[in-house]
Amino acid sequence: MQQLIRGRVLDFHADPAETEDNHRYLEDGAILIEDGRIVAVDDYAALARPGLAETDHRPNLILPGFIDPHIHFPQVQVIASWGAQLLDWLNTYTFPEEARFADPDHATRMAGLFLDQLTAHGTTTAVAFCSVHATSAEALFAAAEARDMAMVAGKVLMDRNALPAVQDTPQQGYDDSKRLIETWHGRGRQRYAITPRFAITSTPEQMEATGALVREHPDCHVQTHLSENLAEIDYTLSLYPKARDYLDIYESYGLLSDRLLLGHCIHLRDREIARMAETGSRAVFCPTSNLFLGSGLFDEAGLRAAGVVSGIATDVGGGTSYSMLQTLNEGYKILQLRGQKLHPLTAFHWATRGNARALGMEDRIGTLAPGSDADLVVLDARATPAMALRAERAATLAEELFILQIMGDDRAVAQTYVAGKPMKPAH
Repeated sequence: MQQLIRGRVLDFHADPAETEDNHRYLEDGAILIEDGRIVAVDDYAALARPGLAETDHRPNLILPGFIDPHIHFPQVQVIASWGAQLLDWLNTYTFPEEARFADPDHATRMAGLFLDQLTAHGTTTAVAFCSVHATSAEALFAAAEARDMAMVAGKVLMDRNALPAVQDTPQQGYDDSKRLIETWHGRGRQRYAITPRFAITSTPEQMEATGALVREHPDCHVQTHLSENLAEIDYTLSLYPKARDYLDIYESYGLLSDRLLLGHCIHLRDREIARMAETGSRAVFCPTSNLFLGSGLFDEAGLRAAGVVSGIATDVGGGTSYSMLQTLNEGYKILQLRGQKLHPLTAFHWATRGNARALGMEDRIGTLAPGSDADLVVLDARATPAMALRAERAATLAEELFILQIMGDDRAVAQTYVAGKPMKPAH
């Protein structure tokens, strides 16, 4: 069964920060989809034919679905919790909330609601931290599989410095992770991420077990946190006194590679930056979270110049919005404070193909190339009266994208397609 999605089509084949020839834009374009995959993208006139099912989204823009490479599934009900820095925030709000995910019924309900929020905001793939309980990962993978939605996720490994209700042991963490990998990794569109929360909540014994999982499953992603907050860094180094720096802890257990996703990476030392570049380890910028928790300002240009690949992510619930548009908005402001510029074309590349590249998944998501999964977001730059008023004076594609980036949220997402299926109710 083929279908045609019509509208103004935009996707990227290169990074606008690096080359002028970087995107494809079709004023009256169309995407031909069959069995959840993209067959062709061209001008509408070249693809239209009698009898072919069509959905017309003109005058809206159609892009690859947004990708969120760092988000916490069990934090959906602690987003917007008042006033704390990182370590206080975790102990006061996050760990008690995550304890609730031991209940399979609660985890199942939250998984569906979590995915509803992602697709309502135009996000079609996420890299998610689950709770310490295998039930939370089971619930999220099952919900994503039911929607044919590409998900990268893992149960967190944490065996110290947290409530007993959210701790495992090195052996239990290893066994649960192993079982989840065997069940879910590579099943349909599901991928597993080995997930030590961060060095503070894992003993050396658990980090050893993590390293064993990484050696045994080299095609799994690994996700954790690095250098988010100055107090966090000091505490971490007090727990690992032999480490040269924070990254050295992960390096000593064999975690560094181009499959490693390191959330935050704000307060990095020169050696850490050099080793990330040498090993291909990825930095993930979480602007709304960094501002909300008062953590610091990410140095995108410095990392790029050093050869470090970066993603950009919401980090809900330290992050304050599920919207990748609002994430790009706050990212723009942080980089302004750094004396750096985020052009709207670069921003939308980052949230689509750029994040797919950071995950090593650009062959399947993040572009509209033939053979890619038909994950799409349809954006309306006139979604609110204020946006419509501003859009009257927008003369270029870049200006329209910037309106979406600065003023847009879920209201600007006219539709989201996951594997060719619309996810938002028609208005």
